[in-house]
Amino acid sequence: MLEGIHPLLTGELLLHLDRMGHSDAVVIADAHFPAWAIGARVVDLPGTTTPEVVAAVRTVLPLDDAPALDLMASADGEALDVQRELAAAAGTDAPRFIDRFEYYEQAKRAYLVVRTGETRTYGNALLRKGVVGHPSAD
Repeated sequence: MLEGIHPLLTGELLLHLDRMGHSDAVVIADAHFPAWAIGARVVDLPGTTTPEVVAAVRTVLPLDDAPALDLMASADGEALDVQRELAAAAGTDAPRFIDRFEYYEQAKRAYLVVRTGETRTYGNALLRKGVVGHPSAD
């Protein structure tokens, strides 16, 4: 056990987040996302939601310069409740919405995929790691 670490941040997840470099991406994926087909490194966190995991990850991971957060655009292009929750959990009001297939291409290049138990569709977030300890990380 460690003090001051969000309880959703498992040792395995912390190890991978620590190994990420500046501008590396982590995908926080819903339960429908093809995590194992796309990701070389996958951490499963069943029983969680994507906004919960994004908020937990953000306690240790600063965001890169824009675009720091990519969200998968919904079929009709409307922002969904889960997407607003993801942006709020990430601490940004300027997510970039990208087409589903472009999102999959971005996800293939991500350092890590974290698959959650989120069942709402389009509940995926791709975060880019900023510089740890940089003044803008506050």
